[in-house]
Amino acid sequence: MDPAQGVGLYPMHRCKTIHLVRHAQGFHNVAGVKDHRSPDFFDSQITPLGWDQVDNLRKHVHSLGLSTSIELVVVSPLLRTMQTAVGVFGGEGYVDGIIDVPPLMAENTNRPPISSLNSPPFVAMELCRERLGVNWCDKRRSISEYMTLFPAIDFSLAKSDADTLWELDVRETDEDLAKRGLNFLKWLWTREEREIAVVTHSALLMHTLAAFGDDCHPCVKNEMCKPFNNCELRPLVIVDRSYTNH
Repeated sequence: MDPAQGVGLYPMHRCKTIHLVRHAQGFHNVAGVKDHRSPDFFDSQITPLGWDQVDNLRKHVHSLGLSTSIELVVVSPLLRTMQTAVGVFGGEGYVDGIIDVPPLMAENTNRPPISSLNSPPFVAMELCRERLGVNWCDKRRSISEYMTLFPAIDFSLAKSDADTLWELDVRETDEDLAKRGLNFLKWLWTREEREIAVVTHSALLMHTLAAFGDDCHPCVKNEMCKPFNNCELRPLVIVDRSYTNH
């Protein structure tokens, strides 16, 4: 077979499947770009339509069998991404006192608690946050506050309780955002899990994925790199083609 035909063949142990998800519709998405700098949209949560999107994607994930094959959920520590992540990939409704496990999400925004039972582990990771700075919707709350809202999410990778990464008058550049996204992918590769869901943001996804696919047909690159809709899931495969021992 002529490799020029575009077919690639790689050892399975050098591959990981990642299911990339952009968060569901947030109130800042409805307001439009002009209002993103308003403190009124601080750490914006998802809208009622956003919760409908979450419910629909959850059904899709279960119909594909992904609810049992995904070994880890990595999520940006912002309210809208964590609401999306636990709603899509979490357990069923939580019943207090029935079993001694913490809920993934305590009751909030008129949504019932979500159980961590029979769900993969959830890890919050700052490397996959939205573009940092200026826009209040991209500033996070304290980790201690999140821990009360999402008791079963692992926040141990956070560098500090307060948000020290976001600055009011400095917006992260495209170059720095892309670099952070690539560092996030490198971190994903260090994980032992082979099938991972990532719930993150549009700008992080766009600038990270733009670095890939130049060796493919333009239609393939477009499949990977086109903008994400709210609550869209896009499965991709990471391949390690470097000279390393596995």
